[in-house]
Amino acid sequence: MRLFGTDGVRGVANEELTPALAMQLGQAGAWVLSRENKHRPTIMVGCDTRLSGDMLANALMAGACSVGADAVYLGVLPTPAVAYLARKYKVDAGVVISASHNPMEFNGIKFFDGSGYKLPDALEDEIEALINSGMKGVTFATGASVGRIKQRPDAREQYINHNITVVDVDLSGMKMVVDCAEGAASYTSIEAFRQLGADAIAIHVNPDGTNINAGCGSTHMEELKARVVAEGARIGIAFDGDADRFLAVDEKGETVDGDQIMSIVGKYMKEKGLLKKDTIVATVMSNLGFFRMGEREGITIEQTKVGDRYVLERMQEGGFSLGGEQSGHIIFLDEATTGDGLLSALHLLQVMADTKKPLSELAGIMQVMPQALVNAKVPTHKKDSYMEYPEIVAAIKEIEDRFEGNGRVLIRPSGTEPLVRVMIEGQNLEEIESEAKKLAELIQKTML
Repeated sequence: MRLFGTDGVRGVANEELTPALAMQLGQAGAWVLSRENKHRPTIMVGCDTRLSGDMLANALMAGACSVGADAVYLGVLPTPAVAYLARKYKVDAGVVISASHNPMEFNGIKFFDGSGYKLPDALEDEIEALINSGMKGVTFATGASVGRIKQRPDAREQYINHNITVVDVDLSGMKMVVDCAEGAASYTSIEAFRQLGADAIAIHVNPDGTNINAGCGSTHMEELKARVVAEGARIGIAFDGDADRFLAVDEKGETVDGDQIMSIVGKYMKEKGLLKKDTIVATVMSNLGFFRMGEREGITIEQTKVGDRYVLERMQEGGFSLGGEQSGHIIFLDEATTGDGLLSALHLLQVMADTKKPLSELAGIMQVMPQALVNAKVPTHKKDSYMEYPEIVAAIKEIEDRFEGNGRVLIRPSGTEPLVRVMIEGQNLEEIESEAKKLAELIQKTML
């Protein structure tokens, strides 16, 4: 099985993702990323607030030092901060120890290159092959060649300064509730908002190593919604554990998702002449209402496979400035190399501050169409071939013909499980839930 998934190496810490594996990733990563130019490489390492973060970070840095690389430990920092600092200091790589929105017992290891971009599949494959070969051909350092580890606790201030400088917004007196998911945003985001003058009410900012994402953050927004209404705040902001994405809550306590955020900011950027080629890059899972918004506002929506790496690739190929996912993972390519929850939140706040409109009114730019998602269990070796069955093709066509453009069917195989995911959008939730269930049952029965 491939070691690297769509977002680095992930697993239960100390069970699947062990210190021994972290050390090997440090060795192989440092070796592969620096062998092009024979010099003493430097790797920057940051982590989220999980208990296992220090254990895995130190193992990874020990591995890097053992092949003659230096390591700079940044401590607890958002994922995008590590990408930014790796680029700023022109080091060979940045590494983040985080499992994002997953429960605390999981952890992950994600590499960025010296330009702050996630590694392409080919480089991840090289790192993996080196580990599988038992480090064949790697020279281990001895004597004065062994690497050093340095601490850089001041790095978080540089990340904050970068973001509040790059988005020109005055938040004086803006009341907001900010849920930091007991994660990496607990200091950086609150500090940034307050430096810009916001009246920021911080919740879930006391990480203890075990409470990251626990009933809070962008995956559990019930408390934030209630608090926004109770406080009479203009906006609620919810980060995930590693703060590379965020979702918003309007003043009425309603969720504003990634599609709506991209609609609001995209229209604003277009009006200012900042939306390159008047295009936003999104995935096939974006809501139908988002694509309709694009048609109405004269914004082209480019579609990619699910995953922020595919969004980024398309943005780089096409020279586009804005892209992202419904989950709130949004990339502003003129200012950052990866999704950044704080940067995205500042862009949304800038539109609110400039237009002086409530978020609920701004979010009305797109009508969110109801979505129903049902999984069909199918044999793993068949999950990519669902369109080879005439009865499945006919059933999809029949549903879409009936919707007459007011709905759509999207089917995709799961990347990790023996499942085909059936997603139907339309105007009537009851109807689409029933259709999705029927179609999933047909797929399951036909493909078994």
